[in-house]
Amino acid sequence: MKKYTVAVVGATGVVGREMIQVLEARKFPVGTLVPLASERSAGSTVAFNGEHVEVKVLKADSFKGIDYALFSAGGSISKEFAPLAAQQGAVAIDNTSHFRMHEDVPLVVPEVNAHALKNHNGIIANPNCSTAQMVMALKPIHDAARIKRIVVSTYQSVSGAGKAAITELENQTRNSLSGISFENKVFTHPIAFNLIPQIDTFLDNGYTKEEMKLILETKKILGDDTIEVTATAVRVPVFIGHSESVNIQTEKKLTVAQVRALLKEMPGVTVLDDTSKHEYPTPREIAGQDNVFVGRIREDLSQPNGIELWCVGDNLRKGAALNAVQIAEALIAL
Repeated sequence: MKKYTVAVVGATGVVGREMIQVLEARKFPVGTLVPLASERSAGSTVAFNGEHVEVKVLKADSFKGIDYALFSAGGSISKEFAPLAAQQGAVAIDNTSHFRMHEDVPLVVPEVNAHALKNHNGIIANPNCSTAQMVMALKPIHDAARIKRIVVSTYQSVSGAGKAAITELENQTRNSLSGISFENKVFTHPIAFNLIPQIDTFLDNGYTKEEMKLILETKKILGDDTIEVTATAVRVPVFIGHSESVNIQTEKKLTVAQVRALLKEMPGVTVLDDTSKHEYPTPREIAGQDNVFVGRIREDLSQPNGIELWCVGDNLRKGAALNAVQIAEALIAL
């Protein structure tokens, strides 16, 4: 089997480390792993296949001889270095939002629109974590009955905001229980024992950037600009795992049984939906798992052809690292 030289940009971050773990767990044919990060991480190591691999400083010429470069170090880094990676012969798979809506950059969830990979110019975008898991559930429904409208409310874990956010939830929880005062550094309000109805900055239309990512990316991935989408994104005091309440209106009526059957056949989706046994997915239970889990499937009593469902996924896995590695796997298979 051919081996590939794989770079991970942002290798010491939460998602970067997860990417390396996923490469190992899925036995991706890595000949050489090249972890890249900023100067402050130089000299540190990451564990891969039983070895400690030294982290190198990201530079303009870091991608010579690289086959695949997985990016998760922030939009400004991707903006500067992903084109350089492509110029040096690598395929850049970018986990940031910078390239997602560029017309010449495919935005890909392999189980949903792998066909888009055939038309890349050296850069492929990984979708927003909440978008990635939602379109996994939407794809079979859209194919069967054409989705007209989506109303989604997300309940997103702090790991989506990085290591500092995880630490902030830990410290605030500890301090709250001990009666110790604290300051907010990552979030606009306390996150411990709280919900914050804001992820990213607000735009002139009243939506946040995170909400607009859900709206625009869903249409691009499903290849249908006529779908009406509205979103509310909420940060919750959960460490790992994004949850979503999704209301779907279809052109053709689907029964609950039909929706369950469609989702059970969708690769990468697990249906956990038996309310008589209190079976439905929760972020605590799905953390560390690759699949997207769907439950609470029911008809919307307020409108014709309406379906409600509850969708939960590990945002560091299918929402980020796993999807990026799956893109590389799909490229090898082309």
